[in-house]
Amino acid sequence: MPTPTPSAAPNTSADPHIPAPATPPSSETERRRPDAARRDPWLLAAALFVGYAVVSVGRYRHLGQRSWDLGIFEQVIRSYAHLQAPVADLKAPGFNILGDHFSPVTALLAPLYRLFPSPVTLLVAQAALFALSAVPVTRAAARLLGRPRGLAIGVAYGLSWGLQQAVDFDFHEICFAVPLIAFSLEALLARRWHAALLWALPLVLVKEDLGMTLAVLALVVALKAKESSPRAARYAIGVAVLGVVAVAVTLLLVIPSFNTAGTYDYWNKVSESGDGGGPFDGLDTKLRTLGWLLIPTTGLLALRSPILLIALPTLGWRFVSSYSEYWGTDWHYSAVLMPVVTLALVDALDSARHSPRAWLRSYAHHVPAAVAAASLALTTSLPLSALTESEIYRKPARVSAIERLLAEVPDGASVEANIAPISRLTSRCRVFWITNTRGINPDFIALDNSRKRYRDVEAYAKTLHPDALYTVHGTAYGVVLLKRQSQS
Repeated sequence: MPTPTPSAAPNTSADPHIPAPATPPSSETERRRPDAARRDPWLLAAALFVGYAVVSVGRYRHLGQRSWDLGIFEQVIRSYAHLQAPVADLKAPGFNILGDHFSPVTALLAPLYRLFPSPVTLLVAQAALFALSAVPVTRAAARLLGRPRGLAIGVAYGLSWGLQQAVDFDFHEICFAVPLIAFSLEALLARRWHAALLWALPLVLVKEDLGMTLAVLALVVALKAKESSPRAARYAIGVAVLGVVAVAVTLLLVIPSFNTAGTYDYWNKVSESGDGGGPFDGLDTKLRTLGWLLIPTTGLLALRSPILLIALPTLGWRFVSSYSEYWGTDWHYSAVLMPVVTLALVDALDSARHSPRAWLRSYAHHVPAAVAAASLALTTSLPLSALTESEIYRKPARVSAIERLLAEVPDGASVEANIAPISRLTSRCRVFWITNTRGINPDFIALDNSRKRYRDVEAYAKTLHPDALYTVHGTAYGVVLLKRQSQS
């Protein structure tokens, strides 16, 4: 359907001290330089991609993984790349990952991984997807608010704490959801209702909870479209129902059918009590997270937009959980909220600049620069600050020595490992999580013992595998490699 042309902003104040509404991108300057304005979002995305990739790959080069997630996703994508079932042996030997989370979208990385079989491929792809999401955010902001304010919003978004924390935390499937949500909301703000729904539909293939995000997004489309396009509003209601049904089918049928226990393992994250207070557990942490979401990123103006409702499903499952890691601002959990709160701000700014209230127009005029300045200031203590440190561009001698030790494990061997060695082995070996081999005696055991947790590693190996003999094959900077010996 044709896209309505934004009408010129009315002159709502004769007061010369009140800023006039932002000039839309049809000004004389923009007509003279249309190509430059169109390039802005892509240039910003390119710069963000470089920054994200340097930080993410730099952490990998420093052996700085904080969880087993990168290894799990590499095992899954490696399976897809070889046209096999998505098995993650780190979860358990032969474990089909579709019995854990429903994220078939990761299969899209299989061709790229087949060409470049390395965990770095996953990290670079994630950096590209996060950076790509800045294009629709910046473009939507520039279309509604003008080029300078659009760029300010784009910078604020690209440097937002939620994206930076996700970049710093290995790899996760939500990197696909972030650009999908951003492109969907760009279309929504442009009143392209069908495009908004189509961009959002693949969310059900990214992760099981995102069907609820799709449902709320579709309801916002229905709310916005009900007067101008009743037919689109009806379609949106249908998509909302589809999102709810997809969540129910995935949680109750699909995941349990692949799970060896016949259930969804994460129900216990809700049913178990964390500190005995139910939904009020960690209330101080949850309130701080809300503050981070709304104050430095939107100056609280996002509260004026119905688009902010799209954040509720993600906040809901996180805050009712008894698992305290879900409540705060760490890890990757807030990345999908960044395009929501930012484009809710854009929507609110577009309406606030036409407000009859002079103070609101003045506040809206200054907010884009303020949130950009806030994101730049906060970056000094966030992961992208590492770009100014020379250390991130070097591989430490310690890591090189550990890699040489692990390179002695032959391709195709089975290895039991803890976090540090995992990422150097999953691209070419069958890797199990320490203590979870389910009776399999692996060829090697690779342990990061830099904190001296295991006083006698050979004795520890004997407790893990009583009927096998393991001896130390080599050590490097606290990493110990044990090899299974043949027994006569």
